[in-house]
Amino acid sequence: MFSLISLIVRSFRPLAGQNANSPASVLMERAESSVGRNPRHAQELREAASAWLRVVR
Repeated sequence: MFSLISLIVRSFRPLAGQNANSPASVLMERAESSVGRNPRHAQELREAASAWLRVVR
């Protein structure tokens, strides 16, 4: 189940070089790196990135 969610999230990532320094991309990168150690924290980071994108749009 987790691998399916992971694939879905990765498919929505922007291509390399596009908005590489945006707060949402930084949050998503941190979420990906913390999945194995702390899945709850990773989910919180994903939610924060989603919230950022909703505010910006």
